Amino acid sequence: MAKWILYHTDGCHLCEQAEQIIMALIDNRSELLSVDIMSDEQLIAEYQISIPVLKSEHGEQLFWPFTSHSVREFLAQTE
Repeated sequence: MAKWILYHTDGCHLCEQAEQIIMALIDNRSELLSVDIMSDEQLIAEYQISIPVLKSEHGEQLFWPFTSHSVREFLAQTE
């Protein structure tokens, strides 16, 4: 199971930037699950104006905008 989920949507340049930041910091690509919010009505309602959002397997969330530093801290706190 993925340790972290990145909520995004296709064509979102901020989401692409977020994924690049995250992938540079995690150990294994399989630890990140990318979920397109357009695949689920509930996700659209919850995240439509806040993507990209990084979520831990425990439910903590990091909302955009974030930096390499803030992602590193989030990953360390949620491991």
